[in-house]
Amino acid sequence: MLFYRAAVDVSRATLTYLAGIIRRHRKAIGSPWRRLSPGQQALLVLVYLRKGETFAEVAAGFGISVATAWRYVEETVRLLAARSPKLERALRQAQCDGVHYLVLDGMLIPTDRVRAGRPYFSGKHRVHGMNVQVIATPDGTIVWTSGALPGRTHDLTAARIWGILRALARAGLLTLADKGYQGAEGPVRTPYKGRNKPPSHKQANRAHARLRGPGERACAQLKSWRILRKLRCCPLKAGRLCKAIAVLQNYEVARG
Repeated sequence: MLFYRAAVDVSRATLTYLAGIIRRHRKAIGSPWRRLSPGQQALLVLVYLRKGETFAEVAAGFGISVATAWRYVEETVRLLAARSPKLERALRQAQCDGVHYLVLDGMLIPTDRVRAGRPYFSGKHRVHGMNVQVIATPDGTIVWTSGALPGRTHDLTAARIWGILRALARAGLLTLADKGYQGAEGPVRTPYKGRNKPPSHKQANRAHARLRGPGERACAQLKSWRILRKLRCCPLKAGRLCKAIAVLQNYEVARG
């Protein structure tokens, strides 16, 4: 195997933040000496998530075994995902921050697992994957991400399964969503559907798209972490990975 110098486009503040989480966890569990320091483990995880490299590649780069690299990543992802807020808490925080409205969007995370893959095949995207729901502020800040459901799950069905519509109704927060959520109850607003719409409906749809568009950048921010562009692990881990990455992305933006 050949080696070369490389870079990862994540700030040092994020590396320090993640290393602190790992260091405190090791102290809490009384972990013995490990091959990599907390800072090196944090860097390994950032490389894996941001660049989407395989465990074999990151293990070779850090001079450890593939099994050790896997354990480090699994441990760190669990620690990060645990810091992701629950839905009700996330919505309360949005209210406290004075957010005028939220944006709800569905994201498909492609996966290479195709065995018995019919439930995971998205007819809309024509690819196997997992459906994850994302709530964001109007400027694209990630408020909350759901767990993962098979890719064939409709966005509206996923929102109902995760209790998003009920939670939004209780919070009373106006939420904009695309046509995939047509028929949603509560404060969710979707564009008008159908052909030959009157001018007033077309104008309303344009205004709806202008307001919703910046918030939908949250999904693009999540997929800037290349591990989410095509999962090579168990599809059921997609939700936890999204939650972990959302914590890192929000910290990266806040400290940027």
